[in-house]
Amino acid sequence: MLTLDHASLKGKRVLLRAGFDVPLEHGKVTDASRVEALVPTMKFILKSGASLVLLAHQGRPTEKREKEFSQEPLVPVLKKLLKTTVLFAPKCTGAATLALAKSLKPGQVLLLENLRYEPGEKKNDPAFAKALAALGDVYVNDAFTNSHRADASMVGLPKLLPSYAGLQLADEVKHLSLATKNPGRPMVLIISGAKMETKVPVVQQFLTKGDDILLGGCIANTFIAARGFDVAESRYEEERVPLAQEIMLESEKPNHAKVHVPRDAVVASEAAEKAQKLNLPVEDVVGDMKIFDIGKVTIDRYVAVLQKAETIIWNGPLGLYEFNRFSHATKRIAEAVAKATKRGAVTIIGGGDTLDFHARYKYSLKAYTFVSTAGGAMLEFLGGKTLPAIAALEHAAKHTPAVKSATPVARTKKPAAKKKAAKKAKKSAAAKKKPAKKKTLLKAKKKPAKKTKAKKASTKRAPAKRTSRGTKKRRR
Repeated sequence: MLTLDHASLKGKRVLLRAGFDVPLEHGKVTDASRVEALVPTMKFILKSGASLVLLAHQGRPTEKREKEFSQEPLVPVLKKLLKTTVLFAPKCTGAATLALAKSLKPGQVLLLENLRYEPGEKKNDPAFAKALAALGDVYVNDAFTNSHRADASMVGLPKLLPSYAGLQLADEVKHLSLATKNPGRPMVLIISGAKMETKVPVVQQFLTKGDDILLGGCIANTFIAARGFDVAESRYEEERVPLAQEIMLESEKPNHAKVHVPRDAVVASEAAEKAQKLNLPVEDVVGDMKIFDIGKVTIDRYVAVLQKAETIIWNGPLGLYEFNRFSHATKRIAEAVAKATKRGAVTIIGGGDTLDFHARYKYSLKAYTFVSTAGGAMLEFLGGKTLPAIAALEHAAKHTPAVKSATPVARTKKPAAKKKAAKKAKKSAAAKKKPAKKKTLLKAKKKPAKKTKAKKASTKRAPAKRTSRGTKKRRR
């Protein structure tokens, strides 16, 4: 796919598919972080001498077009961030909207109403995509968060206009690819959440690609039940127990990642800040007990795994973090992943709940190599699936003219930790290509050291034995 480095934008109207979908309360934006993440792309387009038409969705409205899902509250936020004129179109298409788009001068912005108010968006209606395409000359996708959806604004527009990847989307693909192409080893996946359905594909991918899988949340409860333990009143997916058993059996095969299931848990009879909690081995969970967090023994085991990791992917808090009482494990894991980053490991985190945990307890996101703004798209990408919107951009690149942009894309220097991690990954890849040295049957006789005052015989440590893949064997 082509990036903005290859786009000629001067004097053109650029349709930017954004992934805002911000939280709203009483008609006001309560968290503008997703808008802020796209500011570099928006400013790049405006500084290139283009005007900007913003396309985005908000929540999941019905055909009634509920007012609480309107995009209009974003107008003051965009004005403040971009410091320019921001117009609003109450409808995504039509004569009035087309007239607004054509009236834009270079440097000005038009925000369209919620794309999901239009039935044609989710249906990927070609007629709706054509009406959107009439609003601009160039299409840019910077909505990685929605790239696993085959909507009209995601896959229909690239068929109709010269198309490019936005800075944020390109950054997501670049950093998430670190976990799929020659990652540093050991590679660890920390995964949690309420449902296995969205998590299973990435777990199955990691069974053959990674080294360790650390489970938490309701997913862990399902695996605890799959091991034959009673989870009492805990939330879990009974119908997924056979699948969890299959995954654990698969994990026992040679060269497969080890699935770590909690051995102890923090339990209580209710989800409340003042609830009486106990830390018990999983075999002692009975009666009206509910598992709300992983236990101390499990935390220590997980931290020990993370201390050796060179690549860490984290999606989902380990417990019911919304209550401080059940947030201890997630805090310990966050601290361990941050320490891994400092020593040079590549650490990638993502998912709405993971980011919410960091905001709630004021844990810095700067402690990691990369923070993905996506949830489902991140998991599907890491799970090896082809994202429809990415595939659409790659296909469009064959027909989109590539030129050198007059506006330089701002590049950030890699911090020392990232450079060190990249160097380690390169060495690891090189080591895998080298054939293992054959063991010699006879040892050479040692020569007596020469007795001289001027020089001392130097001694060199023998190289560590390696496996055929060039890396030390990992103990299960």
